[in-house]
Amino acid sequence: MSGDKTAKSARERVLEVAGDLFYREGIRAVGIDTIIARSGVAKMSLYRNFASKDDLIVAYLQACSGNFWRWWDRVTTPFEGSPRALIRGLFEALLVKVNRPGFRGCPFVNTATEFPTPGHPAREAALEYHRELRSRLTRIANDLGALRPEALADQLVILMDGVYASAGTFSSPEAAAAILAAVDALVDAQVPTR
Repeated sequence: MSGDKTAKSARERVLEVAGDLFYREGIRAVGIDTIIARSGVAKMSLYRNFASKDDLIVAYLQACSGNFWRWWDRVTTPFEGSPRALIRGLFEALLVKVNRPGFRGCPFVNTATEFPTPGHPAREAALEYHRELRSRLTRIANDLGALRPEALADQLVILMDGVYASAGTFSSPEAAAAILAAVDALVDAQVPTR
């Protein structure tokens, strides 16, 4: 472990430790002193890299966003050219993701819940992720030929957030089947019959 500490920059160590703590314990529950102690960096090093806790939170969410979009690309690439299969494949992969050990919800939904004040940098970073998610789903809905692509995208975002929120209490094979049936029903309702 000490080899990892010396190989990583102070910024990387702080971000890694803060990200783990923020995700597991909640952003507001984690203090800067805890992050400093666990990362092994000096307070001055932390503030040289992150001017405030808000800056650290935004950097954490940017890292989460990058990880999420890399995951998205990996799970959707096999379905390129087939928007219906892509939507279903995305939700199938999401169901696998939320049932992994250590899953504690969507970091963006969690953050938006912890920071309800409009304009707060953490909330804005979480909303930026949701705007990009809606944009990508709208493009897929357009490719699908949905009657109301924006409405379908909104419905899929809400369903995705519901999957995140209910993962800890609603994670049976029957629940997964119900979620996939809901995905199919939403898509079927938007695709014109020929």
